Amino acid sequence: MIRPLAILAAAALALGAALPALGDDDQDEARRALERGEIRPLEEVLAAARARVSGDVVKIELDRDDDLWVYEIKILTPSGARREVEIDARSLRVLEVD
Repeated sequence: MIRPLAILAAAALALGAALPALGDDDQDEARRALERGEIRPLEEVLAAARARVSGDVVKIELDRDDDLWVYEIKILTPSGARREVEIDARSLRVLEVD
């Protein structure tokens, strides 16, 4: 089952902050995945995304489908186009750019 985590969850992973607005289960699961090395820190993911598409990050989601964690990063380019970059959360391999 795919379960998205909003940008706040991704920020919590990077900063280690507590987020009362998120469901505890999702936040805890993502934090454990980071601690186990199943996903990479948000800073590394954003660097990989920006290496492919320049612009301002407007939304980040972290989804899990079976054993694969995927970051979905939406970026507003300097020309005003909205692009989405999907990145394997463990390897930082870019899976898709829309």
